[in-house]
Amino acid sequence: MGYVKCWTMALAVLFTMGCSSPEPPPPAKTVFDPLTQQIDRAREVQKTVDEAAEKTRKAVDEQERGDPDK
Repeated sequence: MGYVKCWTMALAVLFTMGCSSPEPPPPAKTVFDPLTQQIDRAREVQKTVDEAAEKTRKAVDEQERGDPDK
């Protein structure tokens, strides 16, 4: 009787594991997707602007100290 319970449980677990997909399904589209895409684009633009400002700041600092142009 104990073997039947163990085999039944083992088969149920193996069946569940065998039928599940290895990767999760893609997220469902929502009404907020266009807004989140705009936010992501804005973050990328801000990152670009920050990098340009940092380069400009470094160039100004070098010129103030009299470092040779690079």
